[in-house]
Amino acid sequence: MNTERRSHARPESLNLLDYLVVDEQGRQGEYSMARTLNVSKGGILMETHIPLPQGQQVMLTLELDDKLVNIMGRIVYTTYSSGMHQNGIEFFHVSENDRHILYAYVEAFHDSQKKGSPPADPGLQAQP
Repeated sequence: MNTERRSHARPESLNLLDYLVVDEQGRQGEYSMARTLNVSKGGILMETHIPLPQGQQVMLTLELDDKLVNIMGRIVYTTYSSGMHQNGIEFFHVSENDRHILYAYVEAFHDSQKKGSPPADPGLQAQP
């Protein structure tokens, strides 16, 4: 039985990003750095040193193909493994310009994986 709930494929990648947790009243909470484990058109899996509160909103700034992309998301789950927290983030707001950058990055990554070549950006290496 397939338990996959994602609507978009999520290639594995390693990028640094910064994030800011925002509570229900719009107050700023935890601000820190994290790294992506995988990214898709609809969400991201990011690794942090602390657990992030499920259901909270988070403002992300990612560097994709030497461009900064700002995305609003919601923390849908947090797990713990090997001393780190993995946080599943579902995107809910991406500007039109940032969406084009994100989609182009994800498509290029998928194409490179199909061909067996490394991602277009040498700083974004797939995990084994």
